[in-house]
Amino acid sequence: MIIHLVDGTYELFRHFYCLRRSRKGTNPPLGAVRGVLSAVVRMLEGGGTHVGLATDHDIESFRNQLWPGYKTSAGVERSLLAQFQPLEEALAAMGVTVWPMVELEADDALASAACLAAADARVEKVCIWTPDKDLAQCVRDDRVVQVNSRTGTIRDAEAVRRKFGVEPGLIPDYLALVGDAADGYPGIPGIGSATAARLLNRYGGIEESPSTY
Repeated sequence: MIIHLVDGTYELFRHFYCLRRSRKGTNPPLGAVRGVLSAVVRMLEGGGTHVGLATDHDIESFRNQLWPGYKTSAGVERSLLAQFQPLEEALAAMGVTVWPMVELEADDALASAACLAAADARVEKVCIWTPDKDLAQCVRDDRVVQVNSRTGTIRDAEAVRRKFGVEPGLIPDYLALVGDAADGYPGIPGIGSATAARLLNRYGGIEESPSTY
């Protein structure tokens, strides 16, 4: 079987702003919900049998207590935030497994599901539908891959190495060094992507070589 794990938060944002561009600044009520539902229906009609979707039911999580500058719902339009619960309810009514995350994040649900699925001998492949670089750490050879729904591209382990210069398992260390503007945390001053990759490939993960950094 093939497991499809969908980043519902990314898909809602993507459809919301795609609609806004195509409609010259306006958004129909629940337009993003309809877009995501249509995408899931196409996945099912294309032969998908095991589909799970995770959402950030609350954008804030325990990480906001660890880092004050971590991403929040501030600045996110209320008309977009209002579409999360209707999407979750509609998907559940369709029989799709939904993980509406509150204390944790959608990424946490997707990563956990990918790990559990990959350990199941019945699973042939795990497809994580998101371009989010955080989830590149979950990629394993060509068995667990990322799929970009916008471009149709697939990121396997070799693609991760080409893009970031490190193995998938080192992505958390890589992002800790270079930072992630999308999530609102800085990296180490003076360390860019090339330097981070070189250090990690030479010395290993940050926790393994704390004195190096």
